[in-house]
Amino acid sequence: MIAVCNHASYFVQNKDVFGVMGLLSQQKITTALRMLAYGASADQVDEITRMGKSTILESLMRFCGAIESIYTAEYLRKPTNMDLERLLKKAEMRGFPEMIGSIDCMHWTWKNCPSAWQGAYGDRK
Repeated sequence: MIAVCNHASYFVQNKDVFGVMGLLSQQKITTALRMLAYGASADQVDEITRMGKSTILESLMRFCGAIESIYTAEYLRKPTNMDLERLLKKAEMRGFPEMIGSIDCMHWTWKNCPSAWQGAYGDRK
């Protein structure tokens, strides 16, 4: 939160022209995270965060832009050969040889798959 607030002044709480404090940084960032993590729409989080839909959508867009700007160089880059070797070694130790990406690409049978998901991914090729 601190990194995002330092990067984008939009997330810093300000007073409006009447001296009333605006939305908290935590409100704006939590809204964006809820939408990203749960796939929620602005309609689903507007009552929880007590924000208008347009503000929610603007917070999401600015949050994604801030995260991309802050972390692209370190985390959102192509892996180097050393990174690939480390990832392949770690995946092999965990029982997924030659896997770098998602477990969905492995066609692995999940014995502890949540019952709510049963059959949802069974016929994917």
